[in-house]
Amino acid sequence: MTQPHMPTGSQIAILMLEDGNVFYGKAFGKIGTTTGEICFNTGMTGYQEVFTDPSYTGQIIIMNNVHIGNYGTFAKDVESKTVKIKGLIGRNLEDRFSRYIADHSLQEYLVAQNIVAIENVDTRALVAHVRTKGAMNCIISSEILDEVKLKEELAKVPSMEGLELASTVSTKEAFTMGDESSPVRIAVMDFGTKLNILQCMVDRGAYLKVFPAKTKIDELKAFSPAGYFISNGPGDPASMDYAIETVKAIVNEKKPTFGICLGHQLLALANGIPTFKMHHGHRGLNHPVKNLATGLCEITTQNHGFAVDATAVFNTANVEVTHVNLNDESIEGIKLKDRPAFSVQYHPEATPGPHDSRYLFDDFVNMIKSTLN
Repeated sequence: MTQPHMPTGSQIAILMLEDGNVFYGKAFGKIGTTTGEICFNTGMTGYQEVFTDPSYTGQIIIMNNVHIGNYGTFAKDVESKTVKIKGLIGRNLEDRFSRYIADHSLQEYLVAQNIVAIENVDTRALVAHVRTKGAMNCIISSEILDEVKLKEELAKVPSMEGLELASTVSTKEAFTMGDESSPVRIAVMDFGTKLNILQCMVDRGAYLKVFPAKTKIDELKAFSPAGYFISNGPGDPASMDYAIETVKAIVNEKKPTFGICLGHQLLALANGIPTFKMHHGHRGLNHPVKNLATGLCEITTQNHGFAVDATAVFNTANVEVTHVNLNDESIEGIKLKDRPAFSVQYHPEATPGPHDSRYLFDDFVNMIKSTLN
């Protein structure tokens, strides 16, 4: 790969990839060093929601859009309480912003959240490289400018494959949301859930109790739920034996169950269907998915680096494929034939992004209501 010219007149930062490629750029955000798995997001808007999505834990993200930060940051535009990405790579990371309701500039926000970033990188070339070579670890530093030392630090970073991260971002204590008098009581398994997923269920009249990742089935049942939700989250689903056992127990309750992203993968694993690490994952706001029941296409928001094994799904008698990705035919949705449980790989809450898939929350809540009559 070609290396951009080293910037002058500002603090230098270096990006080094696991395969040895090195990029020089300008320091942005916190001055420091950070490591993680590199990935890219194709969305043109919603960078703050992306940065605070718990599913990005352990990852350094390339934002494809040329200008990031041009509308600042706003306290309400978050999917969790803190920024979850390990680092940020951009072409132009903007310190000035145009949105009058913004609280802070992107620079102020990243510094406050202790996030190391680099700009003036040829992100088009970098994304093309990752898309070709696949996901890999990387390091960004604005304090260590010795490439030999950076290579030594990068060698210490564990692979995302086999890494259990969900329990590190899950709530530490159970909490509730919604109208306590609602009969639509949903026990939420929090493996890194996004706030807007919870809000989508509350908006439909549900009362939620959100439980830590390693909560046992007996504690879930003590809430007397009418349904169960299995959340999104980071890391390798195959490393989550504790969660797979809980999901098996949930499914055996024979109550309406809905999973999103990591929750989709865990539902598959609980039914003997393996998952695998994707070449470079799906991340963005514009991924086309076909609903096999309606024949309609949905433009979806996605963020995942693991997927469900397609061959195993089609060979599993009690599982039906409901959605497929129109770009690569990967599995985007399943349902069980002998239990009221279903899941999707993408994010129907879609904030930011299209609202094509919000019907899934309606389907889930209506499924619960039908059991209450």
